[in-house]
Amino acid sequence: MIAKLEPEFMPMVKVINDFKEAVAKAESQSVAICVERNGGLMAVYNIDVYKENTGHDEENYSIVERIIKTLLWAKGGFKVYVAGSRYIYERIADDYRIGGAREFDLNFMSRVYEKPFEVIYVENAKDAPKENDKSSPIGRHLDGCRIGFDAGGSDRKVSAVVNGETVYSEEVVWFPKLQEDPKYHYEGILNAMKTAASHMPRVDAIGVSSAGVYIDNKIMVASLFLKVSDEHFEKHVKTMYMDVAKEIGDVPLEVANDGDVTALAGAMSLEDNNVLGVAMGTSEAAGYVDKEGNITGWLNELAFVPVDFNKSAMVDEWSGDYGCGVKYFSQDAVIKLAPKAGIELDEKLSPAEKLKVVQNLMTQNDSRAAAIYETIGVYFGYTIAYYSMFYDINHVLIMGRVTSGNGGTILLEKANEVLKTEFPELFEKVKLHIPDEKARRVGQSVAAASLPKIG
Repeated sequence: MIAKLEPEFMPMVKVINDFKEAVAKAESQSVAICVERNGGLMAVYNIDVYKENTGHDEENYSIVERIIKTLLWAKGGFKVYVAGSRYIYERIADDYRIGGAREFDLNFMSRVYEKPFEVIYVENAKDAPKENDKSSPIGRHLDGCRIGFDAGGSDRKVSAVVNGETVYSEEVVWFPKLQEDPKYHYEGILNAMKTAASHMPRVDAIGVSSAGVYIDNKIMVASLFLKVSDEHFEKHVKTMYMDVAKEIGDVPLEVANDGDVTALAGAMSLEDNNVLGVAMGTSEAAGYVDKEGNITGWLNELAFVPVDFNKSAMVDEWSGDYGCGVKYFSQDAVIKLAPKAGIELDEKLSPAEKLKVVQNLMTQNDSRAAAIYETIGVYFGYTIAYYSMFYDINHVLIMGRVTSGNGGTILLEKANEVLKTEFPELFEKVKLHIPDEKARRVGQSVAAASLPKIG
C-alpha cells in the first residue's frame, strides 16, 4: 500500500522481508547480531545474508546496520557483537566510534549504561552469545496506601491511592525543562508527594512515572533536566527520586519510564498482556508490557528506531540519522506532510501551533488534512509489522496530541487497513486502541502507584 503523500516511503518490514526472500534463493551465510545491556542481558537477532564477496556486501551491511540500530534503541545496550561476517563487523565498528556515523548512539548508550561502547567480532554465528532476557514483575500491586507520581514536561501529576482507589489527585503546571537549578525539580517533586501523603493515614509505597531512562531507580537520561549541567546532574539529579522518597519515609520505591507505565495502565485496563503503547506528541514515546504482564527494562526509545529504509528520508536533527520514528509519529510528521497536502503553515508558528492548524482543518472535514492522517496511518501499519519482529504484540495503544480528534480515528483505520491487506495473520492477532483520555489519566496514576511491592 502506498503512503498517499509520501509514495517514496520504503517500510523497513517490506525491505527486510524482500531481502530475506532474495537471500533464500542465493548463496548465503548466517550472521548473528547480539546487543548486551546491564546485568549481562542479551538481545539476539539471527539473519541469513548473501555470501561475502558475491557482489552483495553493501546490501548485507545496509540491512544489518538498520537491525543493529533497531535493537539498540528498542532493547538498549553498550556492547554489540557481530558474528559471522568480518566485512559487516568492520563497517559497524567504523560507524560506532568517535567521529563515526553513529557517534550520537555511542555517546547516548555509554551514558545510560555507564560503560564504554564496544563492537566485538565473533568469527562464526553459532559461537555468538545466546539470548538472555528477563522482565521485572513490578506493578499491579494495589494494596495499602500509595503515592503515584507522574512527571511530565509541562505539568506534574500526583495521586494518593488507597487499596486501588484514588482518594486524591492533582495536576500542577511546572517548567522543568527551562530550569538550570535542580532544586526547582527537587522541591516540586517533594511538594507533590507531601501533598498526596497528607491525604492518607500513612505512606506504604511510592511509584514514579517519568519521561527518560531509568536503571535501578536512578535517572540516567531525562529531558526534564535539559538545562541542568552535567556536574549538577551527576551530583543532584541521578538519585533525585530516591532522595525525595527518603524524606517521605523508608518505604519501597519504583521508578519507571512513563511509556512503560502507560502500557502497564493499558494492560491493567484491558486485562491482557503483550501491550505496546505509542504516544505521538512532540516526539514518539513508547512503552511495553510483556506476556508475563511485566515491564521489561528495555529502552523502548522508538523515536530513534528506523522505520523508513529510504536513504533520502528526512533526517532527525538530534541523532543525525534518516528515516527514524520521530519524523513519522509525532507533530513533526504532520508538519512535514502539510505542504505536500497543499496546506501552507506560517513559519512563525510553533510546532504545536502548526499541528493545531491541521487539527482545526480536520474538524471542518478538510480532505487535505485527512490525507496527512491517512499517510501517517500507512506509516504506522507497516511499522507495527516491523515492531512485531522485535516485540510480541497483542495490543497497541495509540496516544498523544497527534492522535486526538478525527485525525486519530483516520490514522487507526488506515493502520488497520495496512495490517489486514499486507499482514493478515498479524491483523488477526493485534488490536489497535485509542484510550479515552480521562480513563488514561486515572489509569496512569493508579498504574504508577502500583509499581512497588510492599514488604
